[in-house]
Amino acid sequence: MSSGKASPKKSSAHGDGPGGRPYHHGDLRRAILTAALDVIAADGPLGLSLRDLARRAGVSHAAPAHHFKDRAGLLTAIAAEGFGLLATALGEAADLKEAGVRYVRFAREHPAHFQVMFTPELLRTGDLELATARALAGDALREAVTTVPSEGRGTDARLAGVAAWSLAHGFATLLLGHNLDGPVGDRDPEEVFRELAAMLFRHGG
Repeated sequence: MSSGKASPKKSSAHGDGPGGRPYHHGDLRRAILTAALDVIAADGPLGLSLRDLARRAGVSHAAPAHHFKDRAGLLTAIAAEGFGLLATALGEAADLKEAGVRYVRFAREHPAHFQVMFTPELLRTGDLELATARALAGDALREAVTTVPSEGRGTDARLAGVAAWSLAHGFATLLLGHNLDGPVGDRDPEEVFRELAAMLFRHGG
């Protein structure tokens, strides 16, 4: 027999989505990551607040902490995802020059990931997921170096990889910071990078 009182609404441990729709576990994690990437793209990683992300995602204040514990955990998850995406991109390149192009393309398409991936002071550097994803990206770059004939990369393949990474990373960083707006102008940045890579590895790819 009903007492006439409405039963209190049960709240999800993970919070409710917009419109009162409960988020499923995976949906909520992705929603928080997406909101975080938007904030980072606009304000940088230091602009992140778990409370603000909860508001943006339309969930309880405790929901982000449930999945990531704290800001470092969230940024570490973003970095791990970024290195995984980068590893996939590099793995699809036919040679070292194209690996560099894909590195630059990754930075342009995922600027928030790119910012976070290379700020180790903000991350849990001992995180297994992050270490695994970073290793995969490194392996993909080293594999690309092997496509360059030995006369084009010298006797030290490791240093050749560092040189290629430095060129691609430096170009991407300057590009994202609008420091190359003048030199690049209206040209396709990827085509400009191809020219730079050809100067460094004249025999590669």
